[in-house]
Amino acid sequence: MVYSIRDITSYLETLAPPAYQESYDNAQLLTGDPEAKVTGVLCTLDATEAVVDEAIELNCNLIVAHHPIIFKGLKSLTGKNYIERTIIKAIKKDIAIYAIHTNLDNVSTGVNKKICDMIGLENTKILSPKKQMLQKLVVFAPLASREEVSHALFQAGAGQIGNYKDCSFFLQGTGTFTPNEKANPTIGSQGKEEEVEEARIEVIFPQYLSGKILNAMKKAHPYEEVAYYLQSLENTDQEIGSGMIGELPEDMDEQSFFAQLKKKMNLNVVKRTALRGKPVRKVAVCGGAGIFLLPAAIRSGADVFVTSDVKYHEFFDADGQIILADIGHYESEIYTKDLLKEKLSQNFSNIALYLTKVVSNPITYI
Repeated sequence: MVYSIRDITSYLETLAPPAYQESYDNAQLLTGDPEAKVTGVLCTLDATEAVVDEAIELNCNLIVAHHPIIFKGLKSLTGKNYIERTIIKAIKKDIAIYAIHTNLDNVSTGVNKKICDMIGLENTKILSPKKQMLQKLVVFAPLASREEVSHALFQAGAGQIGNYKDCSFFLQGTGTFTPNEKANPTIGSQGKEEEVEEARIEVIFPQYLSGKILNAMKKAHPYEEVAYYLQSLENTDQEIGSGMIGELPEDMDEQSFFAQLKKKMNLNVVKRTALRGKPVRKVAVCGGAGIFLLPAAIRSGADVFVTSDVKYHEFFDADGQIILADIGHYESEIYTKDLLKEKLSQNFSNIALYLTKVVSNPITYI
């Protein structure tokens, strides 16, 4: 089967919907024709000039990167810096670049889950779940149509709560209405008051799916005019948010934990606060710059918080309550490319998939 670039990016957006990216981010298709046929996909952390050259050599016309090469607005394309040179080269060679950034950070199967898997954490969950990401739909339908309407809502993505799907609540009652002279009622007659045994159906769903959910509801509903309302919820969405926390299979002494961390993540160096002389069992992680999650890591009871880009004075904020470890930005997220390749290979078995061999880390340790 021949796939388009849109086929690949649409699938990636089911894994990490763009609606979950942070407001400052730019996760999307950055260059390229979405209708172009895919010749190969190169997975990378960064889309640099060298990575574009590698894609050309491998006959890949799609680069899937974690970091967006276009992060701020471009006012010209003259090749005056590495960003512009990369974009110019990609456009000239018909190379599409797709970025899947903080939206992949914020899902429970994304960047931070990969780190947890790398260092052997179990019972993982989001460290700081996001609020106001969910909506509730209440819709009234004839009792005989309840299953059909409910099924359509489930198919559109409603009713998923943690490890449970097809979740809903319904009540039975009596609906009343009087069709006017312009109405074309499914039940009843113009000008005559009607009573119908109805079901009140309630479902919860991610806010970004509201358009799809409402379309599915209206298509499945037998009424000319559908009675419904939407409500934004304050509930935290346990599947969406920043960072992750998990547990080691058994307690480890601190020195052994950091030796294992360096081995599993292929680290040359770790910057950390002082050891506390306590066993390590509970570990919080955040790929990339995650110091904003330090209070949440402390509240969670984690023994160690693994992240990157920690400033000198921020190390003091650990205050002996937790071991704060900075493993480097590149080092914390480099295995995201493996995650992307794994996910794509599970769904697109007959396209050429590659991991970049380019080391894009701008930092050298000497």
